[in-house]
Amino acid sequence: MLPNRPEEATQALDGALIRAEQALEESRHSIQGLRPSLSAENDLDRMLITTCQELASSNHAEDGSPRFEVIVEGERRSLLPMIKDEIARIAQELLRNAFRHARAHEIEVEIRYESDVFRLIVRDDGKGMDPQILKDGGRAGHWGLPGVQERARGIGSRLEFWSEAGVGVGTEIRLTLPAAIAYEKPRNRDRFNLFGKRKIHEHKS
Repeated sequence: MLPNRPEEATQALDGALIRAEQALEESRHSIQGLRPSLSAENDLDRMLITTCQELASSNHAEDGSPRFEVIVEGERRSLLPMIKDEIARIAQELLRNAFRHARAHEIEVEIRYESDVFRLIVRDDGKGMDPQILKDGGRAGHWGLPGVQERARGIGSRLEFWSEAGVGVGTEIRLTLPAAIAYEKPRNRDRFNLFGKRKIHEHKS
């Protein structure tokens, strides 16, 4: 295209760079997919505590890492292993975005075991998200948000976003999954959390 069509050449080069970035991101996800099943490692809340700790230790923001906490509400129920894997991967991607891009001071994960649905909520007090990005389903050239939405649809869950652009506005993302899809068939339940909301972990930088 050069030198006769410089504008087209620039667009083609930009497109190639975006595709290369996407390919690298896919490669990272593929490598992560080779790891053992997440459900075999630990409970969902423990997985996410570990994720937050790793993200906090690798965060190099000038104002330090955000404070985080993981909360479990309701009586714990066993999630189907495949469903738990997918929920964990969705939550981990949402947490990566919050730690890296939200410029938040506080990040909270809430896991709710309800009788008719399972809910997972990730919220922060950061800079919020541009409404246009939410409308478009993601930022051009970045696959994080579309990938999360695709995973959520794949397991039959609903993913909802509440946010606006602006410092301190924050973002809340809620995943909701029907009990019939999320939970294993009833059996002898442990009596882990019979008294409602319980704070599992809190971290202050």
